[in-house]
Amino acid sequence: MKKKITIILLAAALVIASAGCANNTASNADSSSQQTSTTDSSSDTSEEASKTEDESESESKNEDSTEESKDLEENYTKYTLDGELTQHMIDMSRLNEGNKVRVANVIKKMKNGEEVTVGYIGGSITQGTSAGNELCYARLTTNYLEEMYPNAKINYVNAGIGATGSYIGVHRVTNDLLSHSPDLVFVEFSVNDTTEFTDRNKESYDSLLRTIWNSSKNPAIITVATTQEDGTSFQEQHAEIVKHYDLPMISYRNTILDTIEHGDITWKDISGDNIHPNVPGHKIVAQLLKAYIADVDANLDSISGDESDFSTPATKAGFENGTLLSPSTEGIDVTATGSFRQMENQFGGFNGMWLCKGTDLSDSALTFKVNAKNIGLLFGKYTSNGCSAEIYVDDELVTTVSADFTGGWGNYVECVHLKSFDTAGDHIVKIVPKGSADSANVFSVTALTIA
Repeated sequence: MKKKITIILLAAALVIASAGCANNTASNADSSSQQTSTTDSSSDTSEEASKTEDESESESKNEDSTEESKDLEENYTKYTLDGELTQHMIDMSRLNEGNKVRVANVIKKMKNGEEVTVGYIGGSITQGTSAGNELCYARLTTNYLEEMYPNAKINYVNAGIGATGSYIGVHRVTNDLLSHSPDLVFVEFSVNDTTEFTDRNKESYDSLLRTIWNSSKNPAIITVATTQEDGTSFQEQHAEIVKHYDLPMISYRNTILDTIEHGDITWKDISGDNIHPNVPGHKIVAQLLKAYIADVDANLDSISGDESDFSTPATKAGFENGTLLSPSTEGIDVTATGSFRQMENQFGGFNGMWLCKGTDLSDSALTFKVNAKNIGLLFGKYTSNGCSAEIYVDDELVTTVSADFTGGWGNYVECVHLKSFDTAGDHIVKIVPKGSADSANVFSVTALTIA
């Protein structure tokens, strides 16, 4: 540390000496040039000093990070799938410890034997793909809570839907999750949000967290970061928003990739494909969440003060309190013509849709009258016969979308943001399918998104 101070002082001395030389040179010029030279020299001195301070701070942070990494490695314990999590794995998962006040309040309720509702929202990992309803991380985490707090009544709500990201999530969270008045919510969307729509997904995630946090029950939030096999994840972008509000973020991504790097396990041990955790993988996610809850419990007496500050959004958060206009929405103003029919079938995890199917799509259209500031569309993607559709907002063609997913892994619901306005107002959205006259064209609308 003394060496750092000496270096900084020497650097500052050199800067001052350089400034003095500049001023002496300027004194041989006219007065206006001297004034200009003096000003520039002062500016340079300030900038150099600032750079020196920044470099010093950066060096300090790097040294701290290096020391922390060194400590983690020195205390490393080998992990086996049939054993308990190591402390190293738990430490690796703590991407952000976060403000624990609301989490602590939920734990106190459970310790007191009160009734609480624990909810989960995310994509196919949260839904339980590759593990099933009873062995997915959401169910396992709830089981752990029931074991830890046997006197509490814990209600369980899993609002995970495969192939959905936070854009769809923020528009369905009120109906699918917040309607159950959760006390604690786990949020997982890091492999479904992608950098293809970075800004939209960051705003959607921000809006989702704000919608949950500001809901009537004042629930606690714990965020979860997952990963693809090659490390692809929206974790970094989500973390920017999570840290803005100082919420907890538990990174399965960091833990599992580090454990694989150490040679303790392989990806195939915890996943049957390149994304979804299998039963052992889901167990690890749940164990990481259990460990975080247990640590908060162990330190309840020291957790007090203000909750996370949500007064200033991390983004413009234009989708906050968004909703879906689906076939089940009461009072919706929609007109279906031609081959469009309202169906009650479940598709892609959603109940009901407007389906257009046939060789003759002439005069087929689906028209909504809405009041909104932001408008989007959920539509079906099909492995066969999916056709395109032109989308109009107030008679303006805003985009053309395709329902074709030939050769894909299966049918699912896709989303597209259509248009944003400066203020909320009345608008007309029209969907017009376009297909071939010699094929069985299919196009379906799951919902309109408005915020």
